[in-house]
Amino acid sequence: MMSAKTARRLVQSGVFALFFFLFLNTEYKDSDQLPYAVNIFLRFDPLMGWAAALADRSFIWLMWPSLLMAALTLIFGRFFCGWICPLGSVLDFSGLFFGKKRRGVSNQKALRNAKFGILALLAGSSLFTLQLVFLFDPLCILIRSLALSLYPAANLALNAFFGSLYESGPGAVTAVSEPAYAFLKSHFLSFQQPYYRLAALTGFVFFSVIALEYAQKRFWCRNLCPLGALLGLLGMMNPFKRRVREDLCTSCGACARVCSTGAVGEGFASTQTAECVACLECKSACPEKAISFAGAVKPEAQPPDAGRRALLGSLAIGAFSASIFASDAKARYADPARIRPPGALPEDEFLARCTRCGECMRVCIANGLQPAIGEAGPLGLWSPVLVPKIGYCEYNCTLCGQVCPTGAIKRLPVEEKRQVRIGLAYFDRNRCLPWNGTSECIVCEEHCPVPQKAIKLKEDPLEGKTFKKPFIDEKLCIGCGICETKCPLTDGAAIRVTSRGESRAEKE
Repeated sequence: MMSAKTARRLVQSGVFALFFFLFLNTEYKDSDQLPYAVNIFLRFDPLMGWAAALADRSFIWLMWPSLLMAALTLIFGRFFCGWICPLGSVLDFSGLFFGKKRRGVSNQKALRNAKFGILALLAGSSLFTLQLVFLFDPLCILIRSLALSLYPAANLALNAFFGSLYESGPGAVTAVSEPAYAFLKSHFLSFQQPYYRLAALTGFVFFSVIALEYAQKRFWCRNLCPLGALLGLLGMMNPFKRRVREDLCTSCGACARVCSTGAVGEGFASTQTAECVACLECKSACPEKAISFAGAVKPEAQPPDAGRRALLGSLAIGAFSASIFASDAKARYADPARIRPPGALPEDEFLARCTRCGECMRVCIANGLQPAIGEAGPLGLWSPVLVPKIGYCEYNCTLCGQVCPTGAIKRLPVEEKRQVRIGLAYFDRNRCLPWNGTSECIVCEEHCPVPQKAIKLKEDPLEGKTFKKPFIDEKLCIGCGICETKCPLTDGAAIRVTSRGESRAEKE
């Protein structure tokens, strides 16, 4: 008969395979319609859904699967962390490289309660419309890390490796390497190399979470994860809690040694209910078969021993932090470089809903959507902005609205999307080649995707020569940024796009 440990590992592997499959398909695939619900894991996240709903003051229908996950947690406890969570699976796998012995931590009780403090802080900030879940939500951290850092790095490394084989000559190119590269190109590698700002910082955060495994098994899940804290509180009264027959238990400690979250209490017969992830490994490890997760006797749930004052303090800090961030100058005076994707809600609503998961940046065809650094102030860190010098907004693309899990970017029909203005272009006439009399250039006009051409060319004599000088028709320009991307000046485009005149500003 299959052990609980084997069954859990199989389920974890299958769920992670599905997660990674959906991640790989969060990409343009010769169609403007994605064939799968690639954002389904994010939509099942109760922490994300509820925080966004609190911050936005409305129920977000896209996040209805989070209610289903909450209902299942009420019945089965914190099973998501032990069986489903992709980051938990990554931590379990990475733990194989750290061995069974960990460095250990001191003051475990206070450390374990930190996640409840973080949850209270996030609740307080969300109540006052400040969305900070992206800093701590495990699914956000994992998907953002994959999208902005790990996958681009892997893509670059694999292309460089197979490229070096090809350049080494016929002897290095084998019957194995070429089919392997063809397979990777078809199923794994991106059709073009993506580049992202904050890639190093994003990767550093991810590897810091992994490195904590050296101190303690599932350190993140035990001590810091607010999603785990929320699910633990929701599942405290579940009917499938861990039960120990005290007449059989010999206090050998086998259950405590295999528990990945420290849920086994004193004497090994009690259980910290909010910590248990229903992994069933204690049941498999028990030599006396004294442990079960069902039965007539229903043990009382042991509530978390987090201090009430600490939780209230965290709640107050979260609430007050909303005022601190709101007082930043860029929260009041918009940066012209803050160009949001088409379909983005008005700025306050957008920041309340946006979870900085990176899905929209991952799916952007031209790599134009990038994580904000300073364009939206400290509150907008990692939120998506269009950076035309890196890439543009494809005229016929609506993918970012399809992958946004909270509706911060609305899903628009392509006809409507083409009418949305995300900014306006303007010329630096001192740098533009036709304007300063250097040479002819009509690159920007050629690439303008608007059928009526938002860039017009007018002949104008200059020092005995006649040049076709470009002009912006502001009634037609939608701010897609392709003109800035394609401008041939390598030291900085002569045409720039700012958020001036964006359509959503009319609704604010």
